[in-house]
Amino acid sequence: MKHCAVIPVYNHGEAVGAVVAAVRSHGLPCVLVDDGSAADCAAVLDRLAAADPDGVRLVRLPLNQGKGGAMMAGLRRALALGFSHALQIDADGQHDTRDIPQFLALSRQQPERLICGCPVYDDSVPRGRLYGRYATHVWVWINTLSLAIRDSMCGFRVYPLAPTVALFDSVRIGRRMDFDVEVLVRLYWRGMKIVNQPTKVHYPSDGVSHFKVWRDNLLISRMHARLFGGMLLRLPRLLWRKVVS
Repeated sequence: MKHCAVIPVYNHGEAVGAVVAAVRSHGLPCVLVDDGSAADCAAVLDRLAAADPDGVRLVRLPLNQGKGGAMMAGLRRALALGFSHALQIDADGQHDTRDIPQFLALSRQQPERLICGCPVYDDSVPRGRLYGRYATHVWVWINTLSLAIRDSMCGFRVYPLAPTVALFDSVRIGRRMDFDVEVLVRLYWRGMKIVNQPTKVHYPSDGVSHFKVWRDNLLISRMHARLFGGMLLRLPRLLWRKVVS
């Protein structure tokens, strides 16, 4: 097993350096994905890659493709580089990098499973974002006929790369903020088991959020509708899975 981290970056030049340093302190190589960032952030990423050429690889997307597009590009590159598993972590510093060893240990113990962060929030979380997550949780539970995925929106997780990239090759996945949810549901449909790992999440007071309320909520609503139709097609298989599990 070979693990790396994949970090999608879009104009988080002030925060990403500390995230990369923390990830590298745990011995993880990094694949940074520059998702069409502005020149100042792109320069920061260039410096990070140049300073640690053996530990930091840079994938540059000329145009912004959204978090999902960046993650798919980064996961594909990680697989091509020979890694078997990839830790997804955000570039803005909201995830607790001290939990990385626990995520990696769980992945090594259960390499065929996806290790998924289950957020434990402090008072920094925006209340609107917190309450809005519950609607998605309910839809995910409906579309999987299961409570196996406790939180589908946390971008702190470890993917087995081969089956995940195979999914990208066979079905269209949302390329923006709908990615985190859709990839989990579709991997679950394919039989992948989920390990839910509690982890602290902090929203920096000066953090940059790229969540566009109207656009991304519309994309997520359309995604839930598509997944509901997919669930109906898979209903017998999902019900049988509950019987035999």
